Amino acid sequence: MGDFDYIIVGAGSAGCVLAEQLSADPACRVLLVEEGQSGDSFVVNMPKGFGKTLTDPNTAHYYPTTNAREGGAGPEVWLRGKMLGGSSGVNGMVWNRGVAADYDRLAELAGEQWSWEHMLPVFRSLENHASGASADRGVGGPIEVKSHPAPSPLLKAWLEAGRALGLPVKSDHSDPRQEGIGPLQWNIDAKGRRVSAARGFLKRAQHRPNLQVVTGVRTDRVLIEQRRVTGIAGVRGDGSPVQFACAGEVILSAGAIGSPRILQLSGIGAAEDLDSAGIPVTLDSPGIGHHLREHVLVMTNWRLKHMRDSVNNQFGGVRLLANVAQHLAGRNNIMNYGSSEAAAFVRVLEESERPDSQLMFAPYTIDPGKGMAMETEPGMQIFAMTLRPRSQGSVRVTSPDPAAMLAIEPNYLSDPYDQRAAIGQFRYVRRLMAQAPIQPFLVGETAFSAQAQSDEEILDLFRRYGSAGYHATATVRMGKDNTAPLDGRLRLRGIEGLRVIDCSVFPEMVAGNTNAPTMGMAMRAAQLLREDRRAYN
Repeated sequence: MGDFDYIIVGAGSAGCVLAEQLSADPACRVLLVEEGQSGDSFVVNMPKGFGKTLTDPNTAHYYPTTNAREGGAGPEVWLRGKMLGGSSGVNGMVWNRGVAADYDRLAELAGEQWSWEHMLPVFRSLENHASGASADRGVGGPIEVKSHPAPSPLLKAWLEAGRALGLPVKSDHSDPRQEGIGPLQWNIDAKGRRVSAARGFLKRAQHRPNLQVVTGVRTDRVLIEQRRVTGIAGVRGDGSPVQFACAGEVILSAGAIGSPRILQLSGIGAAEDLDSAGIPVTLDSPGIGHHLREHVLVMTNWRLKHMRDSVNNQFGGVRLLANVAQHLAGRNNIMNYGSSEAAAFVRVLEESERPDSQLMFAPYTIDPGKGMAMETEPGMQIFAMTLRPRSQGSVRVTSPDPAAMLAIEPNYLSDPYDQRAAIGQFRYVRRLMAQAPIQPFLVGETAFSAQAQSDEEILDLFRRYGSAGYHATATVRMGKDNTAPLDGRLRLRGIEGLRVIDCSVFPEMVAGNTNAPTMGMAMRAAQLLREDRRAYN
């Protein structure tokens, strides 16, 4: 195949945005390469279909980690999307961008181009918000965003419990004042369909003659000659090798797991890691695969008095079939909602000047010992996560064989700050659930978490049952400091023509969910790429 100006590896939240934005210039020849297939099915597009797609190897990757969780839930496996749209095709659809302080901190670490002054217009241009335009929200963009259309009495009571604790009740989490409690916003359209990066961006670009989309190809290496990238190499689904040549730049958008994997297999990474894996060193870049940040959470289940307040009985048998039929008929029902329905941003540590934790509410409970199975009794679920965790893990290849298992070390709660926050979150959730507005609905906390009372018992519950929020970042971080693998324009230091543009580049976590920040970062990166292209030409 011919040369391309840009080869983008990975068609997830970043890759789809980049493909659409860069191919808008008819003079740019763009190739987008994805390991999965199209992912365009009613199950993917139906918001509550994520329960199915996450358990289907055709639509999800499974990455075992070193988090063995002895005596608890067994070895932890991280999931990622495997389709056009990537993880935006299997996630919970929470639209949460972070706030000004997150991006001003990013500007401090990586350059003024990432400040809130630059990023707010980007986010507004992304959105077609059902609540209308404001100084903080956008309309007319490719990602449809809406709030919960029909909050239940239970959800309203949860919000009022937050008010009783002194939290502001917010109608929109785009509010620049992050602290507060309110219904969630989702990237779901008016007809109740998931708006993934593929639907929002790639679909409107797919017929452009200068954009080629290749699915079913696993990228294993970038090709390098004299410290310049010349293309990529990988395998098709049948195992046959394939290469693509690039006259311009290769952009890795394979995520916080996939991008460091490709770099390390290419001999780019910490020399010690590469030597251990038996891979010749092309470039010693110690930060690649390290500095991993990830949320860790434990679900707390709360027994409810009445099934009418829970949806535990709605996802099986005849009721499930009826709900799917209503969804397909265009009627609003629970199949049209995201994974969680409300959130609170709170301070659980005395020294915190802004929210340090995020609580998530859902009107169902998953049996802790039965995977994705719903409990048979009525219940609601809350989990909490530390917004800016300080513990750091790693992602490393273990062999020159691209099919070999990765070594993913989450290293949760290794920092004392994260331990204190986890304990504080557990106690805050219990205070919230003790408030008068929610009490008429409750029987109480279920035994799974209720038995954890002391600080050590709470931490032990995290060690035995803690799992990822699927928000990993920082494994190929950008920064002004030369110890960061990437510069502030997302160029890999030491190799010409190679950039990384995905959630792995955030040196610290944006305070909240990562899908919207990743799309916004990719949109901003496309602006920087166009600037650089004009300067070069």
